[in-house]
Amino acid sequence: MIPIHDSQRSGTTPWVTSLLIALNVFIFVYQATLDPFTRNEFVHAYGFVPARFAVESVITSMFLHGGWMHLIGNMVFLWVFGDNIEDILGHSRYLLFYLLCGVFAALLQFAINPGSRIPMVGASGAIFGVMGAYAIKFPHARISMIGWFIVLFTFEVRAWMVMLYYLLVNVYSGIGAIADVMSDRGGTAFFAHLGGFAAGVVLILLMRTRAHARFRHEAAW
Repeated sequence: MIPIHDSQRSGTTPWVTSLLIALNVFIFVYQATLDPFTRNEFVHAYGFVPARFAVESVITSMFLHGGWMHLIGNMVFLWVFGDNIEDILGHSRYLLFYLLCGVFAALLQFAINPGSRIPMVGASGAIFGVMGAYAIKFPHARISMIGWFIVLFTFEVRAWMVMLYYLLVNVYSGIGAIADVMSDRGGTAFFAHLGGFAAGVVLILLMRTRAHARFRHEAAW
């Protein structure tokens, strides 16, 4: 299931969200122009490798992706949920919030397997932070989802249900993937997703939000 629209109105232009999406797309297109060997070196240089922990790679890894579907999925989630969190935090605090969520996501993955030599890439941890914040601030917003079972179909569901679904999927998948994580077989960084989500929940409760945006009407059913 993929979100395609939400009912929560944003009162400001999401400049930071748009910039983050543009930057992620630009870097991925650049990656795609590299030959396989250079691309592999690029990912190892700028991805987050727990075994050789580097603060700068924690940040740069948020802007790398493993494939088109990885990129598109992340950017769709960021576009649907990011504008409202940017609206209530303001542009500068939102950027700080986003980066901190990505940092905490990487740190949890590091804590699970600090000796891993597989580069972790993707904006998923930061975006799960945005989702965690959205679940706290706009739990009753309606989310339009697209799903598939033989054919594509759309439906609407409350935001808290969407976030709970993705949270439980990642908890279940993370537990199931512990053996792969510990053996360095790669795969999805489920614990980074969980770390980002938790960071988003905590940070949105601690950070000051703008009053005019905080009480903006959430459309009812």
